[in-house]
Amino acid sequence: MEQDAARTRLDEERSRLGGIRDGFVADGLTSESEDESLGELSSQHQADIGTETFNRERDLSILERVQAELADVEHALQRLDDGTYGTCEACGTVIDDSRLEALPAARFCLEDQATAEREVRLPGGNP
Repeated sequence: MEQDAARTRLDEERSRLGGIRDGFVADGLTSESEDESLGELSSQHQADIGTETFNRERDLSILERVQAELADVEHALQRLDDGTYGTCEACGTVIDDSRLEALPAARFCLEDQATAEREVRLPGGNP
């Protein structure tokens, strides 16, 4: 993938993800603890509190994923700057353009990505 096109796509993704993150922050998701958030509901029914807790945990999970994706985008931008973008971090081969077009922040070739995902899923990380 051409470096300028990659930078443009990564910058757009950074802006998109930053907007999502900022929306959660503006809603106060990270500024108050769960106890403070649920304290206002103490006079409500337990089912309402359960729903609020579920929604908060879901939103925190989404926020965590967005922050991880932002970190991946920042890492890819750094790799563009240092000339290693488009090279698999595990084996050093060139990552296919089609993969980079689909996932501009890709760090690994398809084979090494599949290996990494298998290791995460298996107990003890053994294939």
